Amino acid sequence: MIEYIRGKVAALTPTDVTIETSGGVAYLLNITLPTYSALETVQDTKLLVHESIRDDAWVLYGFSDETERSIFRALIGVSGVGAGSARTILSAIPAAELATVISTGDSRRLKNVKGIGTKTAERIIVDLRDKINAPDDTLISQQPAAKTNEAFDEALTALTILGYTRQQSQKALQKIFDADPATRVEAAIRKALSMM
Repeated sequence: MIEYIRGKVAALTPTDVTIETSGGVAYLLNITLPTYSALETVQDTKLLVHESIRDDAWVLYGFSDETERSIFRALIGVSGVGAGSARTILSAIPAAELATVISTGDSRRLKNVKGIGTKTAERIIVDLRDKINAPDDTLISQQPAAKTNEAFDEALTALTILGYTRQQSQKALQKIFDADPATRVEAAIRKALSMM
């Protein structure tokens, strides 16, 4: 089992990263928006890994910190929540905030995430409320400003990969960038997820 991968960031998008190790092997890892934010300004990194081995695929998920990976693993242990849904949840609600949402029973916040209905949101809360503790402090991501057109394009790509139509995503992002042209990629995706 792979615990972590350390190497150079060879390619990065809001949904995945390619890490090239010192041995010359490159690994593609699916990531969340908070992990994307953490990787934007670094060349070398160490990502914690969760492996998903199926009959048809071997998929790696990368996380910048243990809290995010632990919550991801807890989420996929809930009936009806797969790895894709868990990643979408953690992209819409960062790990520290999600722990608070679960511990306080805020199913409304969970229902706002694409693909999470009322029953699934309630099941997540019932199954994980006693397993996940709310943190004392909420972590605030520091992300450098990006050029508007680059931020728009990256956010649009991420939303379409997450399953939203291009037209629906463009409409939401246009409203966000019209209101604040300096919106960063992660913030734009989060706002768009809450609008759709």
